[in-house]
Amino acid sequence: MIITYTIIGITVLVSMMTFNKPEMLNELMMNPYKTKNLRQYYRFITSGFIHKDHLHLFMNMFSFYFFGATIETVFGMIWENWGNVYFIMLYLMAIVVSDLPSYFKNKDNPRYNSLGASGGVAAVIFASVVFQPLQYICLFIALCMPGFILGTAYLVYSYYQGKKANDNINHDAHLYGALFGFVFCVVLYPPSLGNFFEQIMSWRIFE
Repeated sequence: MIITYTIIGITVLVSMMTFNKPEMLNELMMNPYKTKNLRQYYRFITSGFIHKDHLHLFMNMFSFYFFGATIETVFGMIWENWGNVYFIMLYLMAIVVSDLPSYFKNKDNPRYNSLGASGGVAAVIFASVVFQPLQYICLFIALCMPGFILGTAYLVYSYYQGKKANDNINHDAHLYGALFGFVFCVVLYPPSLGNFFEQIMSWRIFE
C-alpha cells in the first residue's frame, strides 16, 4: 500500500499548506481561463492535490484509503512489477480526464475554479467495482448495497446534477473520473469485463 499512503501523504500535506495560503491555492486550482490563456497546464494535476477545507479533504482521502488499498493490491497481483506504475497512471490520468469537461465548458470564464481529488478517487472506486462488483459499498454508513448497483446510481446522479449545475460541486469530474476508472481497467485488462458480468449474473438478491 506504499503508493496509496504516498498519495494520501502528499495530498494532505499540500492541502494543509494551502488552507492558510490563498495565493498558493489560487495558483494550484483548476482555472480553465488561466490554463488556456497563460498555458498553465500544470493546473490539471495540481488541482487534484488541494481541497476546499478539512471535511472535503477527509472525505476524499478516507474513500481513497479503502479503495486505493484494494486496487493497489489487485494491480500488483495482475501486473506484478508494473502494478504500481499502472496504479499511479490510473489516479493521475483520472484527475486530468475528469477536469477536461469543465475546462472546455469554462475556458472563457475567468471566474470558474475547481479543486479536489474527487475525479481520481472516483476512478479508483470504479476500478474496484470492475473487479469486485458484488462487494458491498456503504453510503453514509447506513445505506449499503453491491458496488455495481451503487455505482450505477452514482453515475445517474452525477449526470443529472451536472446538467443542473446548481451547486458548487463539480459533478462532471465525478462522472468522468468514474467512467475513466472503469474504462482504464477494461482496456488494460480485458478479462476484467467478462469477470465483471459473470459476477453480476451470479448475484442473487435474496441470498
